[in-house]
Amino acid sequence: MESSIALKPKEFGLTGTGQPTADSASLVELYETHGGRMKSIALNLLGNTTDAEDAVQEAFLRIHRAAAGFRGGSALSTWAYRILVNACYDAMRRGRRRPESPLPEDAALPRSAEADTPLRLAIEQAMTRLERRERTAFLLCEVEGLSHREAAEILDVNLNTSRTLLFRAKRKLQRELSAHGAPAAAPAGGR
Repeated sequence: MESSIALKPKEFGLTGTGQPTADSASLVELYETHGGRMKSIALNLLGNTTDAEDAVQEAFLRIHRAAAGFRGGSALSTWAYRILVNACYDAMRRGRRRPESPLPEDAALPRSAEADTPLRLAIEQAMTRLERRERTAFLLCEVEGLSHREAAEILDVNLNTSRTLLFRAKRKLQRELSAHGAPAAAPAGGR
């Protein structure tokens, strides 16, 4: 599934090609276009709604401050997601202000029935044991539906490294889940 994210007219104010700094209309447009996905990424990385909202807010502050430096080498959304992921990593390094808990009810993993609760909890626990970049690659590609190219740009790694991180994450999740009695499935192919 290839995700194409196009710039909207008001976003051009953030590209460094239109105006030297971000105007409020451009930031609003960026938030309206990508804010939901940014919240989802932050929530899945941080596991806490309040921390995720703080990370998104910090990311938008950084975007505003750095807008003049964006030269269009990647999609604006990719640049914004990279800033967000870095804000999430910074929050992780600072340490959690709130106790860690399983992913909240409104997390991105779909709910099909109450019967999937044990499996869901096993997945959430296994996700917490992944290395940070592996978990991020998994969330960006498998939960958010981004391509390896987009994930690689966000993670600031090459395309093959993005694929390797996703493969490792899937392999570790498969091992972890099969060790806890969950049905094993072969790792899916890349994007």
